[in-house]
Amino acid sequence: MMTTREIRIEDYDYALPEDRIAKYPLERRDHSKLLVYEKGAIAERHFYDLPELVPQDALMIRNNTRVIRARLEFRKETGSQIEIFCLEPHDPSDYERSFASEGGCEWKCLVGNSKKWHDGEVTLENEQTKVKAKRVSNDGETSVVRFEWDGGKTFAQVLESTGELPIPPYLHRKTEEKDLTTYQTVYSHVKGSVAAPTAGLHFTEEVFGRLREKGVKIDDVTLHVGAGTFKPVKSETIGEHAMHGEVIEVRRQTVEDLLAHQGKVVAVGTTSVRTLESLYYIGVRLAKRDGGGETELDVDQWEPYGEGEAVGDEEALRAIVEYMDKRETDVIRARTHIMIAPGYRFHYVNRLITNFHQPKSTLMLLVAAFVGEDWHKIYDYALTHEFRFLSYGDGCYLVKN
Repeated sequence: MMTTREIRIEDYDYALPEDRIAKYPLERRDHSKLLVYEKGAIAERHFYDLPELVPQDALMIRNNTRVIRARLEFRKETGSQIEIFCLEPHDPSDYERSFASEGGCEWKCLVGNSKKWHDGEVTLENEQTKVKAKRVSNDGETSVVRFEWDGGKTFAQVLESTGELPIPPYLHRKTEEKDLTTYQTVYSHVKGSVAAPTAGLHFTEEVFGRLREKGVKIDDVTLHVGAGTFKPVKSETIGEHAMHGEVIEVRRQTVEDLLAHQGKVVAVGTTSVRTLESLYYIGVRLAKRDGGGETELDVDQWEPYGEGEAVGDEEALRAIVEYMDKRETDVIRARTHIMIAPGYRFHYVNRLITNFHQPKSTLMLLVAAFVGEDWHKIYDYALTHEFRFLSYGDGCYLVKN
């Protein structure tokens, strides 16, 4: 029997015509089409119908991260253009403290035209701000870059005045003014992502209002989406693919709500799934530790496929609550590299709202893990019934069998 690591990525490929990729969103977010999958059957609705589909005593979890203006265009004295794409804070490493920094900070970045930037400073200047950047280190794929500026501004303000919002590369177009609004969810407020949690782009305040009227409880988690979400799986088997890491934050109230709503948890997007399912492995470590010493909370890529899961789903959540009680904190923070692929056992998520993903991607693997081989049927239906694909495309409501 094939193990998860032996899965061939070519088995999760499909033909996606360029004209099926939505280059722009619909004018009204909640008027996108919604493919509904339940008990092997497929139906077609609109996103504004979602409140009719979600159970009234369900718990809906959404990712409240906000996309930052992460792309910066610098120039050398020679005139060469250097693109610096901010991935995550390095010093200070905490997002909140980094965005609040005045005068200087360091970020882990991708550098475009890197061969023309051997050393020295590059400069970005406009009427509002002048920023200098210097490469501190380079590991071949990413660089640590130090940014310095004057004027008493925070780094958050510097990015707002000099940076460009990064829309997905497969849109093959420049960022436009309306993307500043349409490429953010209506509930985004915690800055840190370089890509939007796109399943949430369909929601409007009206849809949320109708869900709450029905009795659906809505909680927020935070996962700052990294550029790795667009990283294709280039290896023949997924066991050779290095999964990107992302920072997650979950409040104590959400952990308690998960305990109270087992069996009826709706995740908005793959990022919410990754966050919620990572909680189980954090809880396992906390439940199993001995002596009360400090426990590493970060979740490894292959942790779900180890020697078995002796700790129950509820016990894992209770271990997290106990951990937060002892430390008198209401938030648990960690970094997750979790790989969710066929063979994965879901612990908390029973329903998934998501978009249609790129072929041969880790997001495609997650969907296949959730619905099994029926992912073929779902995507074939979408391709033959005029659904729009990828970030600005239509959505799915998937109910786990």
